[in-house]
Amino acid sequence: MLDESDHLYSSKSSMSSDTTTISHCTSFSRLSFELPMSSPEQQAALKPHRSSDLSFQAIRLKKNLSFRDFSLVRQIGSGDIGRVYLCRLRGTADEERLYAMKVVDNDVLALKKKTQRAETERKIMRLLDHPFLPTLYAEFEASHFSCVVMEYCCGGDLHSLRHKQPQKRFYAAEVLVALEYLHMLGIIYRDLKPENVLVRSDGHIMLTDFDLSLCSDAIPAVESPDFSPDPPSSPRAGHGSSSLTPFSCISNRLFRSKKIQTLAANRLFVAEPVSARSCSFVGTHEYVAPEVASGRSHGNAVDWWAFGIFIYEMIYGRTPFAGINNEATLRSIMKKPLTFPSDAPCSSSEIHARDLISGLLNKDPNRRLGSKRGAADVKTHPFFKGLNFALIRSVTPPGVAGIRRHKTTPSRHHTTPFSDF
Repeated sequence: MLDESDHLYSSKSSMSSDTTTISHCTSFSRLSFELPMSSPEQQAALKPHRSSDLSFQAIRLKKNLSFRDFSLVRQIGSGDIGRVYLCRLRGTADEERLYAMKVVDNDVLALKKKTQRAETERKIMRLLDHPFLPTLYAEFEASHFSCVVMEYCCGGDLHSLRHKQPQKRFYAAEVLVALEYLHMLGIIYRDLKPENVLVRSDGHIMLTDFDLSLCSDAIPAVESPDFSPDPPSSPRAGHGSSSLTPFSCISNRLFRSKKIQTLAANRLFVAEPVSARSCSFVGTHEYVAPEVASGRSHGNAVDWWAFGIFIYEMIYGRTPFAGINNEATLRSIMKKPLTFPSDAPCSSSEIHARDLISGLLNKDPNRRLGSKRGAADVKTHPFFKGLNFALIRSVTPPGVAGIRRHKTTPSRHHTTPFSDF
């Protein structure tokens, strides 16, 4: 039997003004390979990334899925455009299997002129297939409500667990991998914060909530530091470190070539939506980048700014530019220099963390770490030295024992600092 000690999906007050959005989610990156999908059901057939997911299999056995196939347990969260309920699937052998259902009132959305935001989130959910991002199990209409069924994370969020989870570097690394995947799909997240990083029962993270995200057409590329895949007669041959080759042009060669290991070792995968731009005023005040706070157009660099704020808050228990109110916070973001707690760093890890944060929190988006080559640059920072990003999904997460049940903690303005890494 569940009680109030179970995880409540939490949400932080976010600002949004979508009337000036330049780029809309009308198409996706070439990384989707333009698969001929004509319905959400067909798209869901490609998921999840783990074929052994029993929750997904139970959903797939149902024909003509509707709201009546679920029993709601209780509300576990609410946001700007909908509410999230804990629910069970009726008529299955294992009715104790839990799901999260996001319910959106379409009439209310229309009145608030936020229908596009809800549609953007659904499109992104259909596309995602990654260990650190949510799996869409089903979606359907019920009267004037739109319902989206996804996996339930029982482990809480990183904001409510911040006093219990010492391994900040581990969680930062998994968030970085999730952001890299989103950027490869041309998706700028725009709402990174500890409340949106949930913890699964196995201890790994799930980045959630995409209604503020921006979609674009990113063109993935492979950067070669010392080798050009083009033949000698090609005009591009011999460009060395400046060589950028469209992913679609060399993917077949990589998979067929006997030298795949050598090619992989000599290449750096870069797929950053650097050309995407929007003028929307969206985000959570303490996490918005200076270009957003000042009303200028913004692009992919806002996610790397937010990643810097995220790491700062995970380590020090507060954000660096928080003011007495939202207006003061925005002024501080634009004008106040970055500072750290006055006590000296207590370890080499914290020294590297401060250097990484400083690079991510450069107020000039063109000089900000990650703005040009994305996660490819961030991963090589000394803060992440020794981490194998390719195998991080196989690492045993910290604090797995006792992750099943917890109580909520005070709000994000609680400023008790973290004591270790």
